[in-house]
Amino acid sequence: MKDSDHTALSWDEWDELKNPRPEGNDFDSVVDAALSRRGFLSGLVAFGSGAAVMGTGLLGSTSAQALQATRFAFSPIPIATDGTVHVPEGYSWKPMVRWGDPLFSDAEPFDPATGVTLTSSDRVFGENTDGIESFVHGTKQIIAVNHEYVNTTTNLPQTHADGVAATAEDAQLLRNLQGVTVMEVAQGEDGWAVVVDSPYNRRITQDTEMMLTGPAAGSDMVKTLSDPDGMTARGTMNNCGSGKTPWGTYLTCEENFNGYFGSTDAALELTPEQARYGVGVEGRYGYEKFDARFDISQDPNEPNTQGWIVEIDPTDPDSTPIKHTALGRFKHENAACAIAPDGRVVVYMGDDERSEFLYKFVSNDVYVPGGDTSTLLDDGTLFVAKFLENGSGQWLALTPDSTGMSPAEIAVYSRVAASEVGATTMDRPEWVAVSPNEIAAYCALTNNTKRGIAPNAGGDETPVGGPNPRAENEYGQIVRWYPANEDHADPAFTWDLYVMAGNPTKHDDAYSGSRNVTAGNMFNSPDGLVIDSTGLVWIQTDGDDSNEGDFEGQGNNQMLAGDPATGEIHRFLTGPNGGEVTGLCWSADKRTMFIGIQHPGGNFPDGEGSLPRSTVIAVSRDDNGLIG
Repeated sequence: MKDSDHTALSWDEWDELKNPRPEGNDFDSVVDAALSRRGFLSGLVAFGSGAAVMGTGLLGSTSAQALQATRFAFSPIPIATDGTVHVPEGYSWKPMVRWGDPLFSDAEPFDPATGVTLTSSDRVFGENTDGIESFVHGTKQIIAVNHEYVNTTTNLPQTHADGVAATAEDAQLLRNLQGVTVMEVAQGEDGWAVVVDSPYNRRITQDTEMMLTGPAAGSDMVKTLSDPDGMTARGTMNNCGSGKTPWGTYLTCEENFNGYFGSTDAALELTPEQARYGVGVEGRYGYEKFDARFDISQDPNEPNTQGWIVEIDPTDPDSTPIKHTALGRFKHENAACAIAPDGRVVVYMGDDERSEFLYKFVSNDVYVPGGDTSTLLDDGTLFVAKFLENGSGQWLALTPDSTGMSPAEIAVYSRVAASEVGATTMDRPEWVAVSPNEIAAYCALTNNTKRGIAPNAGGDETPVGGPNPRAENEYGQIVRWYPANEDHADPAFTWDLYVMAGNPTKHDDAYSGSRNVTAGNMFNSPDGLVIDSTGLVWIQTDGDDSNEGDFEGQGNNQMLAGDPATGEIHRFLTGPNGGEVTGLCWSADKRTMFIGIQHPGGNFPDGEGSLPRSTVIAVSRDDNGLIG
């Protein structure tokens, strides 16, 4: 692959290519150390029998629970390697909305050969769907959807060159197709569809003006050419996972924002903070050639206005989105909210980069249904996780006393603050899910091929052990923790590993996976994570779908369901080759699942003669039964 062939790289691969991490430990010695820990793995990760190891919550009586009839309302399906979606017998799927579908009747029709016009690019459903949340407002059903990034070969099939915009118009089109869609949906005779021209329909793009609130607002670090006062930000970028507040607003999470910025001065010397966040002189899309806002040699603080969690009111299309700086700045995957026994709001967040950290925010004020929520995500304390080998852990407060940094610096440079207190480097913490049925939370650690091999961007070591028990981890795992005193705001917790992905047909050691991973349900790179109202854990993957080598027998990316009570995991859905399965929410009556298919290959879902289209599909039972 050519170094310039940006369009063939995932964001993580692009970031690694442009910002290689320093080499660290000798590989052989690290692997030897990892394999010597098989006693740890076999003794502490015993899920197939239903035995939990370090957690004391849900699995405490699993020997009896394992005798119960299965809670899965479907028969697991095999892998697939083709270009379409598969679901179990008794279930059906249909596209609900695709990249380029109109939100408003004045949008030009999608062209199967060339895609979307610039004129209509902010009037249609954007590309590369990711996090999804559903809301009920009176009799209306509203869905908010992230658009993580764009594929230039798809969006600019006639003019793209080496993955970057060739003109300012190209750059504007790409910016318009990213961000967030808010849309009303309804079920008709032909299934679920967008309500075109609904007053709730809205596109929020990389140019939409937003408010900055919290400790970083007004600080010198976020003062830019467009706002010398540092109180606003332009646009939201690389919107990955999502969240939903207890008061019914949408949280969109800015992940790989660094790649949108570059420098027209190739000799520009980067600051340590820019290097820590992967901001460099070469942007992924070439925006910096057309707009000083994206040129760090002219507007060095502009990247500091990205990398936040943004709150959007889906019921008010005139509302201004809010970037909550108290929640920290890093490559946010998603935001999972919980309410502590005393009413304080807790938000769990992962920083999706190799060997970065897992965070939580705890509000100072309490949530009162129907009361004022304006301060809840702005006034509180940011914590970072420290996992200990004995199955316990602590949330370390990021304060001026613990870090030597001001509140604004902690917010803008949260990674630096977390390094200062010695947090545990994690295997790419992605989605966090809070259980509705017990006081527990889960985090998908998608993979980390640099575990034990190289430090992270801040120079923190990446030792093998604890929740990251394998060197050169290409399969990933899901960690689970139980807050002390059944209180998500408590700084103490215990933890275990819910599942370790792997390939038992290729390995007979730690890389085969945990005992609930078999030849019939194996997968790699858990990413999306949602727990439904019945307690089933839905796992979505974004990994290697080559079906070769270490990944032989794993097929396309997929969605599985896990029962924490027994440890069973069954495959529910397979996506098209080349695509990622990401984003999951339900209709108000729990009879339809809405699932995202991102960056599909081939010509999904329209067939021969069409560009591939990122799509939200609707999955339902043929008997119209409940589905979560």
